Amino acid sequence: MKYEQTVEINASAATVWSILADIERWPEWTPTVTSARVLDGGQLREGASVRLVQPRLRPARWTVTSYRELERFAWTSTSTGIVSFADHELFPIAGGCRVRLTFAQSGPLAFLSALLFGRMIRSYVGAEAEGLKARAERSD
Repeated sequence: MKYEQTVEINASAATVWSILADIERWPEWTPTVTSARVLDGGQLREGASVRLVQPRLRPARWTVTSYRELERFAWTSTSTGIVSFADHELFPIAGGCRVRLTFAQSGPLAFLSALLFGRMIRSYVGAEAEGLKARAERSD
């Protein structure tokens, strides 16, 4: 299962990155996160862990697997039978930037998760893209 949402934002990549990388403030701009806390010293970086609480889901611990300032961060979370992967990529374009959000799951229970939660996950990815766009365009 893989979900992807791309959105063009009329704000600089630096502005978008500053909002996206400030994980603990995500609840201010997306309804899909009620609480987010960077563990391990409080700084987003490769290897950092984040505790994420989302509506209708169990709290999860996400580990940053890739981090390139102003470009991308990806993280994974594991639960029984499922590995979840999310990627957040920025691409500068004329007049702003393009953001691609990707969410995928693998493992023996990923198919069941897609059946039970696929519609919700798709809506969450879309809401995050739209929330980021709205917040960044107000800030720039």
